[in-house]
This record gives sequence, C-alpha cells and structure tokens, in this order.
Amino acid sequence: MSTRLKWQKSSFSGGGEGNDCLELASSPTHIRLRESDTPTTALTTSPATLAHLLKGIRTGTL
Repeated sequence: MSTRLKWQKSSFSGGGEGNDCLELASSPTHIRLRESDTPTTALTTSPATLAHLLKGIRTGTL
C-alpha cells in the first residue's frame, strides 16, 4: 500500500513571489527533499544521515 506524501514548505523559504523554496516530506523511515520549481526530482535520505549532514554544516566539519 502506498501513502501520499504531505509536502511542507521550509520556514526559511521566505514569503516572496515565485516557487523558490525547499519542500520536505517524511515517512517513518525516510525524509524527502525537493525544490518547489522541480517537484518531480526529490532527494531521499534517512533522518540519521540528514542529521549528520546538518551537524557537519553547523560545526564546520564538512
């Protein structure tokens, strides 16, 4: 059975005109990211992998 993803706009995307924003959808095991101007292309990752990437960016180790 397939469930439809609920995409949410990033709170950092601002309120300007156009589709310049990052969108996020999650399931119990995956997180999906996409650009609103190319919604058919999405990056799929695990919550742990994304957390590791974000920690590396915040701490400057990546």
